[in-house]
Amino acid sequence: MKILKTQVAIIGAGPSGLLLGQLLHNAGIDTVILERQTPDYVLGRIRAGVLEQGMVDLLRQAGVGQRMDAEGLPHDGFELVLNDRRVHIDLKGLTGGKNVMVYGQTEVTRDLMAAREAAGARTLYLASDAQPHDMQTEQPFVTFEHEGQTWRLDCDYIAGCDGFHGVARQSIPAEKLKVFERVYPFGWLGVLADTPPVHEELVYARHDRGFALCSMRSKTRTRYYLQVPAEEQVADWPDERFWGELKNRLPFDLAEALVTGPSIEKSIAPLRSFVVEPMQYGRMFLVGDAAHIVPPTGAKGLNLAASDVSTLFNILLKVYRDGRVDLLEQYSAICLRRVWKAERFSWWMTSMLHRFDDDAFNQRISEAELEYFLDSEAGRKTIAENYVGLPYEAIE
Repeated sequence: MKILKTQVAIIGAGPSGLLLGQLLHNAGIDTVILERQTPDYVLGRIRAGVLEQGMVDLLRQAGVGQRMDAEGLPHDGFELVLNDRRVHIDLKGLTGGKNVMVYGQTEVTRDLMAAREAAGARTLYLASDAQPHDMQTEQPFVTFEHEGQTWRLDCDYIAGCDGFHGVARQSIPAEKLKVFERVYPFGWLGVLADTPPVHEELVYARHDRGFALCSMRSKTRTRYYLQVPAEEQVADWPDERFWGELKNRLPFDLAEALVTGPSIEKSIAPLRSFVVEPMQYGRMFLVGDAAHIVPPTGAKGLNLAASDVSTLFNILLKVYRDGRVDLLEQYSAICLRRVWKAERFSWWMTSMLHRFDDDAFNQRISEAELEYFLDSEAGRKTIAENYVGLPYEAIE
């Protein structure tokens, strides 16, 4: 068995693992990232692209914000549509100047990969069978297979950034975790197309036929979503059917302005809310999707992972610089306060904007609640404050 040593072992080279690694590297804290897939596979994941102000600031702090600032699209608002009624949510005006940045997760990952390679920091791709050990001791380690050999990575701490299906959470004894979960009876059928956006801002539409979202990756690449039954298959949705149904769910003026074209990617994502408590086990910390999943309606998934990264980075910084090991036990509690607020907002947005197969009374109640929020400046401000993201909690 070959042996490597580092200060922080990071499992997973998605955006959360790479961002944590870059912040730690810049602070002089050594890291090794283990990733079971290839770089091309990681970059091939199509994900959300709405970044909260907190994540934008964190990317700049990590020194990887140059391309985002040059190519990203700052958005000062978005639209909510209730049947044919369009309501503008003025993010900047309602939150004292805050906004969001539209910049694809693939591009965030690409920037972080390039920065890590330029820094000479170690990322081991195709590292299979990673397994954390001795997490409740002061000498944890990770074993894994790489290039036909078995390796042992000795470290001070382990960051589990390997997603919902990763090994980090699964390596914690089940009786040590409490699971909270809600699975929704529908999914999002997403289409990526090289067409101009139908509107300069994102459009979230509630319609009797189901939810629709008009999003974008750039001024020439769009991402559209339709609510579909959970059992639906991509093969049942040729492009012509998708565009026709999207037009049915949009107000007439937007439907008329919609530019269609061949899809370059099409997939169906199930929707669930999921949280585990606590988010740490000894010296292993769960980050992002390893600990929590939100339905994408509130644009919180990637941003919530970034807030976990910020919390863990600032705790480890104080541990290594000031010897503040007492802060380690605060990680889970600090993260979960923000996690549950984001889970609530994502659940609320999902409940208000989607059609559920329940009784007509509940449908009318959710429609009335959405109208109440849209008709009230205080209601619109609440939506805006949650959408741009709550402040990160300071580490004292």
